[in-house]
Formats: sequence, structure tokens, C-alpha cells
Amino acid sequence: MSKQPATFDDQMRKLRERECEISDEEFCRRVLAKVNYYRLSAYFLTYKQSDGNYLPDTSFDKAYRVYEFDRKLRGILFAAIEEVEISMRAEIAYFHAHTYGALGYMDSANHNGKHDHERFREQLEREVSASATALFVKHHQKKYGGKFPIWVAVELFTFGMLSRFYADMKTDGQNAVAGMLSTSVANVKSWLHCCTVLRNICAHYGRLYFRTFSVIPANRNLTKLPDDCATDKLFGAVYALRGLFLDKQRWNSEFMPSLSALIDEYSDVVELRHIGFPNEWKVVLA
Repeated sequence: MSKQPATFDDQMRKLRERECEISDEEFCRRVLAKVNYYRLSAYFLTYKQSDGNYLPDTSFDKAYRVYEFDRKLRGILFAAIEEVEISMRAEIAYFHAHTYGALGYMDSANHNGKHDHERFREQLEREVSASATALFVKHHQKKYGGKFPIWVAVELFTFGMLSRFYADMKTDGQNAVAGMLSTSVANVKSWLHCCTVLRNICAHYGRLYFRTFSVIPANRNLTKLPDDCATDKLFGAVYALRGLFLDKQRWNSEFMPSLSALIDEYSDVVELRHIGFPNEWKVVLA
């Protein structure tokens, strides 16, 4: 038998039964109405004890502040991910076009042995269909018979497709992109995978706080990371994002100040360990 729906009063009663303090019931109702109890309940996880009750001094206001921190954090990260995604599309398309020609990417011989060309074609066709009403898609369908040069095709790639496309490039192409980022091919592959996961979480409004990530970024031939960081938490994904961020000046003048200001604003409820950030995170990520 499935669970029965609970009214807002039922939801507040459940929170209080678990020893959560609710000082303003009207505010609590408004939040529950716009956020959803199930989504918000995840932000109580760091306060939960083994018996199911919450730690002393746990309040609805505290949990909601963590939720707001997470919501704003996604916005900051998504802007940085956009920068990375666009620059990686441009660099990969430029190399591929000047090495193999406008349509060379459609020849399986121009990829490495791990490339599944049939799967790639199917994914590209699916993305073309999904964007069928876009003007640039209509233009290429009508004028060029649906043949998209690589610099156009990459605009249809999902981040996941872009990540796999890089992983399937031949060694010279992988080295060219990695060299631009002053790192190794292994790091770029790993970081693209990490950022794909991060992007998908942000795009679906997923929780970042107190989350364990499914992939951990590579750190080959680079400085040892601090012992108090956790690369299977958000820090690892941000570390990967920083590695792929081409404009380091913008990273330090725009992204880092925004992130620092947000963490400072919510320092009364946010614990760095719950996002895997070391105490000296500003130095590590600079």
C-alpha cells in the first residue's frame, strides 16, 4: 500500500515529532507550498540522528537556509559550467575541422578505436530532432540536406556527448586540447566526466549540499590536494570545473568572489565538510 498524502499541518507535525523547531508556522506553510516537503526534507539530513530525530537546536529556518544556499550555489556553478561547455565545444570543433574537414567527424576512421560510431550517430540524430524548430537546424536541413559541419554539430551536443567525443578523439586531438589547458589527457577526460555529472545535477535542481558524487576527478601530475578535502563531494566537481575553465582571470575575478560571498553569507548554517571543501579552499581553487 502506498503512502497517503499529508497536509501542510501534517508535515509540520511530523517535523515537530522529530524535534524540529518551527517558530513561524505561516512561513513554514509558505515554504512547504512552494518547495515540496520531500525535496526540503533532504536538507535536514545533516541534523538527523540514528533514532530518526533531529539534533538539539535543529530548526526549520536553519534547514531552509541550507536549501537557499544550495539553490544559489547551483546558479553560480551553472554559469561557470556554461563557460566551460562553450569553450570546449569551440576548441574541439576548431581542431577537428582543420584536421579532418567540416564533415570529417562523421567518418568513424577519424576517431579512436573506442568510438561507437553507430551510437554517436543515433545520439546526434536524436538531438537534431529535438532541435528541429531551431532556425540554424532548419537552415542546414533545407540548404545542406541535413549535413551539419562540426562547428554547427557541436552546438547540438549535450555535455555528455561532448565529453565522450573528446574521449573518442585520436591522440593528437586529445593532446592539443589538453595542452591548451596545460594538463594531461587523463585529467581532461576525467574532468569532463565530472562536469557532466555536475551539470546534470544543476540542470535538474538536484541537491549539492551533503551529496556524495558518483565520479571523482583525476589529479595526475598535479599538486597534492589537502587532506581535509573530499573529492567525492562537491569540492571534487568544482576542482574539475576549475581545471577546464580556460579564462583563469575570469575564474578569479568573477566565479571565486561569488562563491566566497555565498559561503560567507550562509556560514551560520553551512559546514565546509558537507561540501568537501578544505579550510584553505580559496588557495586550492585559485
